[in-house]
Amino acid sequence: MKSFISVPFVVLALGSVQFAFGQHERNASSTTFANTVDLKTGADCACNKLISYSEHTLFPDSANYATQATDYWDVRADLHPACIFLPTSASQVSDAVTIFSKCGAQFAFPGSNNIEGGVLLALNNMKNYTVNNATISVSPGMTWYDVYSALDPYGRIAIGGRLKTIGVPGLALIGGIHYFVNKYGFAMDNVVEYEVVLGNGTIVTASATSHPDLFWALKGGANNFGIVTKFKLRTYEVPHISTTIQEFGEGDVYDFIKAACDLLVNNDASTAAGNVLTITYNATTGTVSPMLLGVQEGISRPPSSFANFTAIPGDIKIHNVTTSKQWAENLDSPKQMFRVMFGHHSMSPDPDVLYSMYETWKDAVNQIADVQGLYPTFVLNLSPTSAATISKTNGVGNTWGLLEEPLLWWQTSTGWDNAEDDLRVEAWTRQLVENLHAENKRNGLAREFIYMGDAGEWQNPFAGFPAENVQRMKEIRERYDPSRTFSRLNWGGFKLGY
Repeated sequence: MKSFISVPFVVLALGSVQFAFGQHERNASSTTFANTVDLKTGADCACNKLISYSEHTLFPDSANYATQATDYWDVRADLHPACIFLPTSASQVSDAVTIFSKCGAQFAFPGSNNIEGGVLLALNNMKNYTVNNATISVSPGMTWYDVYSALDPYGRIAIGGRLKTIGVPGLALIGGIHYFVNKYGFAMDNVVEYEVVLGNGTIVTASATSHPDLFWALKGGANNFGIVTKFKLRTYEVPHISTTIQEFGEGDVYDFIKAACDLLVNNDASTAAGNVLTITYNATTGTVSPMLLGVQEGISRPPSSFANFTAIPGDIKIHNVTTSKQWAENLDSPKQMFRVMFGHHSMSPDPDVLYSMYETWKDAVNQIADVQGLYPTFVLNLSPTSAATISKTNGVGNTWGLLEEPLLWWQTSTGWDNAEDDLRVEAWTRQLVENLHAENKRNGLAREFIYMGDAGEWQNPFAGFPAENVQRMKEIRERYDPSRTFSRLNWGGFKLGY
Protein backbone atom coordinates (compact mmCIF):
# COMPACT_ATOMS: atom_id res chain seq x y z
CA MET A 1 0.00 0.00 0.00
CA LYS A 2 2.89 2.36 0.69
CA SER A 3 3.84 2.82 -2.94
CA PHE A 4 0.22 3.53 -3.84
CA ILE A 5 -0.39 6.36 -1.41
CA SER A 6 3.01 8.02 -1.40
CA VAL A 7 2.94 9.34 -4.97
CA PRO A 8 -0.35 11.26 -4.84
CA PHE A 9 0.94 12.82 -1.64
CA VAL A 10 4.13 14.20 -3.11
CA VAL A 11 2.99 17.81 -3.07
CA LEU A 12 0.28 17.68 -0.46
CA ALA A 13 2.75 16.25 2.01
CA LEU A 14 4.39 19.62 2.18
CA GLY A 15 1.37 21.63 3.24
CA SER A 16 2.04 21.74 6.97
CA VAL A 17 5.62 22.96 6.61
CA GLN A 18 5.33 25.45 3.79
CA PHE A 19 5.57 28.20 6.40
CA ALA A 20 9.32 27.60 6.27
CA PHE A 21 9.50 29.27 2.87
CA GLY A 22 7.51 32.31 3.92
CA GLN A 23 8.33 35.97 4.04
CA HIS A 24 11.40 37.45 5.64
CA GLU A 25 9.77 40.81 6.11
CA ARG A 26 11.99 43.78 6.93
CA ASN A 27 11.33 47.46 7.33
CA ALA A 28 14.09 49.88 6.37
CA SER A 29 12.71 52.51 8.70
CA SER A 30 12.77 50.28 11.77
CA THR A 31 15.07 50.83 14.73
CA THR A 32 18.76 50.21 14.01
CA PHE A 33 20.56 48.08 16.60
CA ALA A 34 24.25 48.46 17.36
CA ASN A 35 24.98 44.78 16.80
CA THR A 36 23.38 44.55 13.35
CA VAL A 37 26.24 43.58 11.02
CA ASP A 38 26.62 42.14 7.55
CA LEU A 39 25.87 38.47 6.93
CA LYS A 40 29.46 37.19 6.72
CA THR A 41 30.79 39.15 9.69
CA GLY A 42 27.95 37.99 11.92
CA ALA A 43 28.22 34.37 10.80
CA ASP A 44 32.02 34.30 11.25
CA CYS A 45 31.64 35.69 14.77
CA ALA A 46 28.95 33.17 15.76
CA CYS A 47 30.62 30.15 14.14
CA ASN A 48 33.92 30.95 15.87
CA LYS A 49 32.18 31.11 19.24
CA LEU A 50 30.25 27.88 18.58
CA ILE A 51 33.55 26.03 18.08
CA SER A 52 33.53 25.60 21.87
CA TYR A 53 30.75 23.07 21.18
CA SER A 54 33.00 21.21 18.75
CA GLU A 55 31.01 17.97 18.82
CA HIS A 56 27.81 19.88 17.97
CA THR A 57 29.10 22.26 15.29
CA LEU A 58 29.51 21.41 11.61
CA PHE A 59 31.40 23.30 8.93
CA PRO A 60 31.31 22.85 5.14
CA ASP A 61 34.17 20.34 5.32
CA SER A 62 32.54 18.32 8.14
CA ALA A 63 31.40 14.77 7.35
CA ASN A 64 27.72 15.31 8.21
CA TYR A 65 27.40 18.86 6.88
CA ALA A 66 25.79 18.00 3.52
CA THR A 67 23.25 15.69 5.17
CA GLN A 68 22.08 18.41 7.54
CA ALA A 69 22.15 21.18 4.93
CA THR A 70 19.86 19.21 2.63
CA ASP A 71 17.51 17.79 5.26
CA TYR A 72 14.55 19.52 3.61
CA TRP A 73 11.62 18.40 1.49
CA ASP A 74 11.95 21.19 -1.11
CA VAL A 75 15.08 21.21 -3.28
CA ARG A 76 14.93 25.02 -3.26
CA ALA A 77 15.96 24.91 0.42
CA ASP A 78 19.35 23.36 -0.39
CA LEU A 79 21.56 26.23 0.73
CA HIS A 80 25.04 26.63 2.23
CA PRO A 81 25.12 27.86 5.83
CA ALA A 82 28.49 29.03 7.17
CA CYS A 83 28.12 26.53 9.99
CA ILE A 84 25.47 24.26 11.48
CA PHE A 85 24.88 23.97 15.22
CA LEU A 86 23.09 20.88 16.59
CA PRO A 87 22.21 21.45 20.26
CA THR A 88 20.98 18.69 22.52
CA SER A 89 19.34 20.78 25.25
CA ALA A 90 17.44 23.98 25.87
CA SER A 91 20.47 25.47 27.61
CA GLN A 92 22.57 24.93 24.48
CA VAL A 93 19.85 26.57 22.37
CA SER A 94 19.94 29.46 24.84
CA ASP A 95 23.71 29.77 24.48
CA ALA A 96 23.39 29.76 20.69
CA VAL A 97 20.71 32.45 20.63
CA THR A 98 22.77 34.61 23.00
CA ILE A 99 25.73 34.26 20.63
CA PHE A 100 23.60 35.12 17.60
CA SER A 101 22.29 38.23 19.32
CA LYS A 102 25.72 39.44 20.46
CA CYS A 103 27.31 38.76 17.06
CA GLY A 104 24.40 40.10 15.05
CA ALA A 105 24.43 36.74 13.26
CA GLN A 106 21.60 35.94 10.90
CA PHE A 107 20.29 32.44 11.48
CA ALA A 108 17.59 29.92 10.65
CA PHE A 109 16.04 26.98 12.48
CA PRO A 110 13.28 24.44 11.76
CA GLY A 111 10.18 26.47 11.05
CA SER A 112 12.21 29.19 9.35
CA ASN A 113 14.16 27.03 6.92
CA ASN A 114 17.75 27.04 5.70
CA ILE A 115 20.07 30.01 5.18
CA GLU A 116 22.75 30.93 2.67
CA GLY A 117 25.93 32.03 4.44
CA GLY A 118 24.39 32.39 7.90
CA VAL A 119 24.09 29.95 10.80
CA LEU A 120 21.71 26.99 10.73
CA LEU A 121 20.40 25.94 14.13
CA ALA A 122 19.33 22.33 13.58
CA LEU A 123 17.27 20.76 16.38
CA ASN A 124 17.45 17.18 15.05
CA ASN A 125 19.28 15.87 18.12
CA MET A 126 16.61 17.04 20.55
CA LYS A 127 14.30 14.02 20.63
CA ASN A 128 13.47 13.39 24.27
CA TYR A 129 9.88 12.83 25.37
CA THR A 130 7.88 12.01 28.50
CA VAL A 131 4.46 10.35 28.43
CA ASN A 132 2.12 11.37 31.25
CA ASN A 133 -1.47 10.36 32.00
CA ALA A 134 -3.17 12.72 29.53
CA THR A 135 -0.21 14.60 28.04
CA ILE A 136 3.10 14.01 26.33
CA SER A 137 6.07 16.39 26.52
CA VAL A 138 8.13 16.34 23.34
CA SER A 139 11.31 17.98 22.10
CA PRO A 140 11.48 19.94 18.83
CA GLY A 141 13.61 17.41 16.96
CA MET A 142 10.75 14.92 16.91
CA THR A 143 8.45 14.24 13.99
CA TRP A 144 4.77 13.59 14.47
CA TYR A 145 5.41 9.94 13.64
CA ASP A 146 7.81 9.87 16.61
CA VAL A 147 5.00 11.26 18.77
CA TYR A 148 2.44 8.74 17.51
CA SER A 149 4.95 5.91 18.05
CA ALA A 150 5.58 7.03 21.64
CA LEU A 151 1.85 7.08 22.38
CA ASP A 152 0.96 3.87 20.53
CA PRO A 153 1.63 1.49 23.49
CA TYR A 154 -0.82 3.54 25.57
CA GLY A 155 -3.63 3.55 22.99
CA ARG A 156 -3.54 7.35 22.84
CA ILE A 157 -3.04 9.97 20.15
CA ALA A 158 -1.96 13.59 19.90
CA ILE A 159 -3.37 16.18 17.50
CA GLY A 160 -0.55 16.75 15.05
CA GLY A 161 0.64 16.27 11.50
CA ARG A 162 -1.04 13.99 9.00
CA LEU A 163 2.17 12.72 7.41
CA LYS A 164 5.09 10.72 8.73
CA THR A 165 8.04 13.10 8.59
CA ILE A 166 6.41 16.44 9.42
CA GLY A 167 8.18 17.99 12.41
CA VAL A 168 6.45 19.01 15.62
CA PRO A 169 7.51 22.71 15.84
CA GLY A 170 6.74 23.90 12.30
CA LEU A 171 3.21 22.51 12.40
CA ALA A 172 2.27 23.27 16.01
CA LEU A 173 3.38 26.91 15.84
CA ILE A 174 1.42 27.77 12.70
CA GLY A 175 -1.83 26.14 13.84
CA GLY A 176 -1.71 22.58 12.60
CA ILE A 177 -4.23 20.50 10.67
CA HIS A 178 -4.98 17.00 11.92
CA TYR A 179 -7.69 14.56 10.85
CA PHE A 180 -9.62 15.17 14.07
CA VAL A 181 -9.84 18.97 14.18
CA ASN A 182 -13.65 18.73 14.02
CA LYS A 183 -13.75 17.29 17.55
CA TYR A 184 -10.49 18.33 19.22
CA GLY A 185 -9.45 21.54 17.47
CA PHE A 186 -6.18 22.35 15.75
CA ALA A 187 -2.75 21.26 16.94
CA MET A 188 -2.15 24.67 18.56
CA ASP A 189 -5.34 24.28 20.60
CA ASN A 190 -3.91 21.12 22.15
CA VAL A 191 -0.60 22.51 23.40
CA VAL A 192 -0.89 23.01 27.15
CA GLU A 193 2.63 24.29 27.79
CA TYR A 194 5.68 25.58 25.89
CA GLU A 195 9.30 25.86 27.00
CA VAL A 196 10.69 28.84 25.08
CA VAL A 197 14.11 30.35 24.51
CA LEU A 198 13.68 34.10 24.11
CA GLY A 199 15.80 36.46 22.03
CA ASN A 200 18.08 37.32 24.97
CA GLY A 201 18.68 33.64 25.78
CA THR A 202 16.28 33.49 28.72
CA ILE A 203 14.30 30.24 29.06
CA VAL A 204 10.68 30.64 30.13
CA THR A 205 7.62 28.43 30.46
CA ALA A 206 4.45 29.63 28.76
CA SER A 207 1.12 28.19 29.84
CA ALA A 208 -2.33 29.32 30.91
CA THR A 209 -0.87 30.35 34.28
CA SER A 210 2.73 31.31 33.37
CA HIS A 211 3.29 34.05 30.80
CA PRO A 212 -0.26 33.56 29.48
CA ASP A 213 0.17 36.33 26.90
CA LEU A 214 3.09 34.50 25.26
CA PHE A 215 1.13 31.25 25.58
CA TRP A 216 -1.65 32.75 23.47
CA ALA A 217 0.72 34.30 20.92
CA LEU A 218 2.45 30.99 20.23
CA LYS A 219 -0.88 29.50 19.18
CA GLY A 220 -0.61 30.34 15.49
CA GLY A 221 1.91 33.19 15.80
CA ALA A 222 4.72 31.17 14.19
CA ASN A 223 8.40 31.92 14.82
CA ASN A 224 8.07 35.55 15.89
CA PHE A 225 8.61 35.16 19.63
CA GLY A 226 11.28 32.58 20.39
CA ILE A 227 12.46 29.02 19.86
CA VAL A 228 10.27 26.41 21.51
CA THR A 229 12.41 23.68 23.05
CA LYS A 230 9.58 21.64 24.56
CA PHE A 231 5.89 21.17 23.80
CA LYS A 232 3.49 19.61 26.30
CA LEU A 233 0.61 18.20 24.25
CA ARG A 234 -2.82 17.02 25.32
CA THR A 235 -3.50 13.39 24.35
CA TYR A 236 -6.69 11.39 23.77
CA GLU A 237 -7.65 7.77 24.16
CA VAL A 238 -8.07 6.51 20.60
CA PRO A 239 -6.66 2.97 20.44
CA HIS A 240 -8.06 2.30 16.96
CA ILE A 241 -8.86 4.35 13.89
CA SER A 242 -10.84 3.42 10.80
CA THR A 243 -9.35 4.48 7.48
CA THR A 244 -10.41 4.65 3.87
CA ILE A 245 -8.43 5.21 0.67
CA GLN A 246 -10.62 6.00 -2.32
CA GLU A 247 -9.53 7.01 -5.82
CA PHE A 248 -11.83 8.17 -8.58
CA GLY A 249 -11.74 9.16 -12.25
CA GLU A 250 -12.21 12.44 -14.07
CA GLY A 251 -15.93 11.82 -14.54
CA ASP A 252 -16.34 11.77 -10.75
CA VAL A 253 -14.75 15.16 -10.03
CA TYR A 254 -18.00 17.05 -9.49
CA ASP A 255 -19.44 14.35 -7.21
CA PHE A 256 -16.11 14.27 -5.34
CA ILE A 257 -16.20 18.04 -4.77
CA LYS A 258 -19.86 17.97 -3.75
CA ALA A 259 -19.20 15.17 -1.26
CA ALA A 260 -16.44 17.32 0.25
CA CYS A 261 -18.72 20.34 0.59
CA ASP A 262 -21.51 18.24 2.10
CA LEU A 263 -19.12 16.72 4.62
CA LEU A 264 -17.88 20.17 5.62
CA VAL A 265 -21.33 21.73 6.02
CA ASN A 266 -22.92 18.72 7.75
CA ASN A 267 -19.95 17.77 9.90
CA ASP A 268 -20.76 15.73 13.02
CA ALA A 269 -18.45 16.97 15.76
CA SER A 270 -19.38 14.10 18.06
CA THR A 271 -17.28 11.74 15.92
CA ALA A 272 -13.67 12.68 15.27
CA ALA A 273 -13.09 12.32 11.54
CA GLY A 274 -11.19 14.12 8.82
CA ASN A 275 -9.50 13.65 5.52
CA VAL A 276 -7.03 14.68 2.87
CA LEU A 277 -8.63 15.54 -0.47
CA THR A 278 -6.58 15.98 -3.63
CA ILE A 279 -7.12 16.13 -7.38
CA THR A 280 -4.00 15.44 -9.42
CA TYR A 281 -3.71 16.13 -13.14
CA ASN A 282 -1.15 14.67 -15.51
CA ALA A 283 -1.01 17.19 -18.35
CA THR A 284 0.92 14.73 -20.53
CA THR A 285 -1.50 11.82 -20.34
CA GLY A 286 -4.63 13.85 -19.54
CA THR A 287 -5.32 11.70 -16.47
CA VAL A 288 -7.26 13.28 -13.61
CA SER A 289 -7.26 11.47 -10.24
CA PRO A 290 -9.39 12.67 -7.31
CA MET A 291 -8.36 10.95 -4.08
CA LEU A 292 -9.70 10.70 -0.54
CA LEU A 293 -7.69 9.63 2.48
CA GLY A 294 -10.21 9.45 5.32
CA VAL A 295 -9.64 8.73 9.01
CA GLN A 296 -12.24 8.26 11.76
CA GLU A 297 -11.81 7.43 15.43
CA GLY A 298 -12.99 4.01 16.58
CA ILE A 299 -13.96 0.96 14.56
CA SER A 300 -16.16 1.38 11.49
CA ARG A 301 -15.54 -0.40 8.20
CA PRO A 302 -15.99 1.55 6.03
CA PRO A 303 -15.76 4.70 8.13
CA SER A 304 -19.30 6.07 8.32
CA SER A 305 -18.25 9.72 8.12
CA PHE A 306 -17.29 9.31 4.47
CA ALA A 307 -20.46 7.63 3.24
CA ASN A 308 -20.94 10.32 0.58
CA PHE A 309 -17.59 9.39 -0.97
CA THR A 310 -18.12 5.65 -0.58
CA ALA A 311 -21.39 5.99 -2.53
CA ILE A 312 -19.46 7.30 -5.57
CA PRO A 313 -18.33 4.43 -7.82
CA GLY A 314 -14.53 4.54 -7.72
CA ASP A 315 -11.48 2.85 -9.16
CA ILE A 316 -9.96 2.01 -5.76
CA LYS A 317 -11.59 1.64 -2.35
CA ILE A 318 -9.58 0.30 0.58
CA HIS A 319 -11.04 0.29 4.10
CA ASN A 320 -9.09 -0.71 7.18
CA VAL A 321 -8.99 -0.61 10.97
CA THR A 322 -5.56 0.26 12.36
CA THR A 323 -3.72 2.61 14.76
CA SER A 324 -2.49 6.15 14.24
CA LYS A 325 1.10 4.93 14.24
CA GLN A 326 0.49 2.23 11.65
CA TRP A 327 -1.47 4.62 9.42
CA ALA A 328 1.19 7.34 9.54
CA GLU A 329 3.92 4.78 8.87
CA ASN A 330 2.82 4.51 5.24
CA LEU A 331 2.39 8.24 4.59
CA ASP A 332 5.83 9.43 3.59
CA SER A 333 6.61 13.04 2.83
CA PRO A 334 8.92 13.59 -0.13
CA LYS A 335 12.53 14.52 0.48
CA GLN A 336 14.57 16.21 -2.22
CA MET A 337 12.17 15.19 -4.99
CA PHE A 338 10.78 18.50 -6.25
CA ARG A 339 10.88 22.23 -6.27
CA VAL A 340 7.45 23.19 -4.90
CA MET A 341 5.17 26.22 -5.05
CA PHE A 342 1.95 26.71 -3.12
CA GLY A 343 -0.91 29.17 -3.45
CA HIS A 344 -4.00 29.22 -1.24
CA HIS A 345 -7.15 31.04 -0.18
CA SER A 346 -10.32 30.32 1.79
CA MET A 347 -13.97 30.33 0.80
CA SER A 348 -17.44 29.37 1.87
CA PRO A 349 -18.17 25.94 0.34
CA ASP A 350 -20.04 25.92 -2.97
CA PRO A 351 -19.67 22.80 -5.16
CA ASP A 352 -20.62 24.52 -8.42
CA VAL A 353 -18.11 27.32 -7.95
CA LEU A 354 -15.41 24.89 -6.80
CA TYR A 355 -15.94 22.74 -9.85
CA SER A 356 -15.56 25.82 -12.04
CA MET A 357 -12.34 26.66 -10.17
CA TYR A 358 -11.07 23.14 -10.78
CA GLU A 359 -11.75 23.49 -14.51
CA THR A 360 -9.95 26.85 -14.59
CA TRP A 361 -6.98 25.32 -12.75
CA LYS A 362 -6.83 22.36 -15.14
CA ASP A 363 -6.90 24.63 -18.19
CA ALA A 364 -4.18 26.78 -16.64
CA VAL A 365 -1.97 23.74 -16.02
CA ASN A 366 -1.99 23.09 -19.76
CA GLN A 367 -0.33 26.50 -20.22
CA ILE A 368 2.80 25.28 -18.40
CA ALA A 369 2.68 21.66 -19.53
CA ASP A 370 6.18 22.00 -21.03
CA VAL A 371 7.75 22.57 -17.59
CA GLN A 372 9.97 19.59 -16.84
CA GLY A 373 8.81 17.37 -13.99
CA LEU A 374 5.48 19.17 -13.66
CA TYR A 375 3.34 17.73 -10.85
CA PRO A 376 0.20 19.83 -10.23
CA THR A 377 -2.35 19.14 -7.49
CA PHE A 378 -5.59 20.87 -6.49
CA VAL A 379 -6.11 20.45 -2.75
CA LEU A 380 -9.23 20.84 -0.59
CA ASN A 381 -8.76 21.23 3.16
CA LEU A 382 -11.90 21.30 5.30
CA SER A 383 -12.18 23.55 8.36
CA PRO A 384 -15.55 22.75 9.98
CA THR A 385 -17.42 25.14 12.25
CA SER A 386 -16.68 22.99 15.30
CA ALA A 387 -12.91 23.38 14.81
CA ALA A 388 -13.26 27.14 15.34
CA THR A 389 -15.59 26.64 18.30
CA ILE A 390 -12.90 24.80 20.32
CA SER A 391 -10.72 27.89 20.73
CA LYS A 392 -13.70 30.03 21.70
CA THR A 393 -14.70 27.73 24.53
CA ASN A 394 -11.37 26.56 26.00
CA GLY A 395 -10.59 29.73 27.93
CA VAL A 396 -7.41 30.45 25.97
CA GLY A 397 -8.27 31.06 22.33
CA ASN A 398 -5.71 31.40 19.57
CA THR A 399 -4.33 34.05 17.27
CA TRP A 400 -6.45 33.07 14.25
CA GLY A 401 -9.77 34.32 15.58
CA LEU A 402 -11.74 32.28 13.05
CA LEU A 403 -15.45 32.89 12.77
CA GLU A 404 -17.66 29.92 13.59
CA GLU A 405 -18.50 28.94 10.04
CA PRO A 406 -17.49 26.15 7.66
CA LEU A 407 -14.42 27.14 5.65
CA LEU A 408 -12.91 25.41 2.67
CA TRP A 409 -9.20 26.09 2.24
CA TRP A 410 -8.40 25.51 -1.42
CA GLN A 411 -4.82 25.23 -2.56
CA THR A 412 -2.77 24.76 -5.70
CA SER A 413 0.43 22.79 -5.17
CA THR A 414 2.88 22.53 -8.05
CA GLY A 415 6.08 20.52 -8.25
CA TRP A 416 8.75 20.86 -10.95
CA ASP A 417 12.40 19.99 -11.60
CA ASN A 418 14.55 22.91 -12.72
CA ALA A 419 15.57 26.24 -11.20
CA GLU A 420 15.19 27.94 -14.58
CA ASP A 421 11.42 27.52 -14.24
CA ASP A 422 11.16 29.02 -10.73
CA LEU A 423 10.00 32.49 -11.74
CA ARG A 424 7.63 31.15 -14.35
CA VAL A 425 5.90 28.76 -11.94
CA GLU A 426 5.67 31.42 -9.23
CA ALA A 427 4.15 33.98 -11.62
CA TRP A 428 1.72 31.38 -12.98
CA THR A 429 0.67 30.30 -9.48
CA ARG A 430 0.25 33.82 -8.21
CA GLN A 431 -1.84 34.97 -11.15
CA LEU A 432 -4.08 31.90 -11.07
CA VAL A 433 -4.65 31.90 -7.32
CA GLU A 434 -5.30 35.61 -7.00
CA ASN A 435 -7.62 35.66 -10.02
CA LEU A 436 -9.68 32.82 -8.55
CA HIS A 437 -9.81 34.59 -5.19
CA ALA A 438 -10.88 37.84 -6.85
CA GLU A 439 -13.73 36.04 -8.57
CA ASN A 440 -14.82 34.58 -5.24
CA LYS A 441 -14.76 38.07 -3.76
CA ARG A 442 -17.13 39.20 -6.49
CA ASN A 443 -19.54 36.33 -5.83
CA GLY A 444 -19.41 36.80 -2.04
CA LEU A 445 -17.78 33.43 -1.24
CA ALA A 446 -14.22 34.57 -0.49
CA ARG A 447 -12.81 34.68 3.01
CA GLU A 448 -9.49 36.34 3.88
CA PHE A 449 -8.03 33.72 6.22
CA ILE A 450 -4.80 32.18 4.87
CA TYR A 451 -3.29 29.13 6.54
CA MET A 452 0.49 29.48 6.74
CA GLY A 453 1.00 25.81 5.95
CA ASP A 454 -0.67 26.17 2.54
CA ALA A 455 0.33 29.73 1.67
CA GLY A 456 2.43 30.97 -1.21
CA GLU A 457 5.60 32.81 -0.33
CA TRP A 458 4.19 36.09 -1.67
CA GLN A 459 1.15 35.88 0.60
CA ASN A 460 0.71 37.49 4.02
CA PRO A 461 -1.32 35.24 6.35
CA PHE A 462 -1.39 37.86 9.11
CA ALA A 463 -3.50 40.09 6.86
CA GLY A 464 -6.31 37.57 7.32
CA PHE A 465 -6.08 37.55 11.14
CA PRO A 466 -8.27 39.96 13.13
CA ALA A 467 -6.44 43.32 13.26
CA GLU A 468 -6.70 43.43 17.04
CA ASN A 469 -5.00 40.02 17.29
CA VAL A 470 -2.11 41.17 15.10
CA GLN A 471 -1.68 44.30 17.21
CA ARG A 472 -1.76 42.22 20.39
CA MET A 473 0.93 39.89 18.97
CA LYS A 474 3.15 42.86 18.14
CA GLU A 475 2.80 44.15 21.71
CA ILE A 476 3.66 40.71 23.08
CA ARG A 477 6.68 40.52 20.77
CA GLU A 478 7.92 43.85 22.15
CA ARG A 479 7.65 42.49 25.70
CA TYR A 480 9.45 39.20 25.03
CA ASP A 481 11.83 40.16 22.21
CA PRO A 482 12.50 43.90 22.56
CA SER A 483 15.77 43.60 20.61
CA ARG A 484 13.79 41.92 17.79
CA THR A 485 16.15 38.97 17.49
CA PHE A 486 13.46 36.93 15.73
CA SER A 487 12.45 39.79 13.45
CA ARG A 488 15.80 41.11 12.22
CA LEU A 489 18.15 38.11 12.57
CA ASN A 490 15.96 35.06 12.09
CA TRP A 491 15.36 34.36 8.41
CA GLY A 492 12.24 32.90 6.93
CA GLY A 493 8.80 32.26 8.26
CA PHE A 494 5.92 34.68 8.06
CA LYS A 495 6.89 37.80 10.00
CA LEU A 496 4.60 40.17 11.86
CA GLY A 497 6.33 43.25 10.48
CA TYR A 498 6.47 46.45 12.52
